[in-house]
Amino acid sequence: MIYDIPGRERLDLRTIILDLNGTLSVGGKIPEGVAERLRDIKGLGFRALFLTGNTRNDADELAEELGIEWQLAKTAEDKRDIALELEPETCVAIGNGLIDLELMKVVQLGIVTLQSEGVHTQTWAAADIVIPTINDALDLFIDPQRLVATLRR
Repeated sequence: MIYDIPGRERLDLRTIILDLNGTLSVGGKIPEGVAERLRDIKGLGFRALFLTGNTRNDADELAEELGIEWQLAKTAEDKRDIALELEPETCVAIGNGLIDLELMKVVQLGIVTLQSEGVHTQTWAAADIVIPTINDALDLFIDPQRLVATLRR
């Protein structure tokens, strides 16, 4: 999707990269409304995927439930390297932990969510947007005027 943001360069965003634990899921559970929002986002033409070390061994099940793909990423460098293969200038990263810091540094737009598992302060500082929940983060792309209002100068 193309976003014309007053006072900024035009953004061409195509891929949303999500962290799993603490971002897409909280305490191992997907918050209500996330699956529907991901369907809407895919319907808008975005590619959505999550990156995880699969600590809980639930990535396959969650990917099926959410209708998106996942890739194994056990370190911050793994996440960064995956983003670098996905045209990072067209990527959004949504995360919360220190493991997401290197990812935030290489993508076009970084978003952290303030859910119950917390946010690492270095990742917070590297992000472009800080938002309360994963649903609020996904809503930025479903209702693009929210994104424009947040990023305009």
